[in-house]
Amino acid sequence: MNDQFIQGIIFDWNKIDDDSYLKQIEALKDVERLEFQNSINFFVGENGSGKSTLLEAIAIAHGFNPEGGTKNYVFSTHDTHSELCDAIRVVKGYRKEKWGYFLRAESFYNVATKEEEYGGIDSARYHERSHGEGFLALAQNNLQSNGLYLFDEPEAALSPQRQLTLLMEIYKCARKGAQFFIVTHSPILLGIPDADIYCFDDGRIHLCEYEETESYQITEMFINNREVLLDRLLKE
Repeated sequence: MNDQFIQGIIFDWNKIDDDSYLKQIEALKDVERLEFQNSINFFVGENGSGKSTLLEAIAIAHGFNPEGGTKNYVFSTHDTHSELCDAIRVVKGYRKEKWGYFLRAESFYNVATKEEEYGGIDSARYHERSHGEGFLALAQNNLQSNGLYLFDEPEAALSPQRQLTLLMEIYKCARKGAQFFIVTHSPILLGIPDADIYCFDDGRIHLCEYEETESYQITEMFINNREVLLDRLLKE
């Protein structure tokens, strides 16, 4: 039995204008429905393939602030989200999450500022830390069992070692009942055992294995053939 908080999404493309750029995104344009069976779901693919656009739409359709934070966050510094959120319906499970968080690398500064304002004197003071330490602390402080989390490129501010720390936190939290949707290019985070990896390349959304991701393949190729590869690239 699927007991995840979000079990799928249904698309209604009639709610999107014919001239919208959304209908030009190859991986998304013909999708009618997606189903999610797993507690950890990765979205991977080349830049512009639609993965962050879909993650953002799921977050907004589920009630999160477009720039990030919890469902209680109400602020806007720059309205940039697409109308895809108006064209999808989130299929919810019988369980309801007790907590949730939408974390975006690009709007970390704004969300951290608001979190400090909401937290008052007891806040974590994220801006007094390095960017990576503050980002990791914001993620860790909002991870709970029975929570729903949507992370957009959380590795952007993190060293490889800190990515391993986040990997452990995600895995531990998921085993206690949390659900994650994560857009990432990190071969470290993608290595979390038993996760579902949805690839947005080749003009479609499809499940793939860890070793099939470009993040893994290119990293492996570079590490194992660094001198030959650099010689070829830089000479060209």
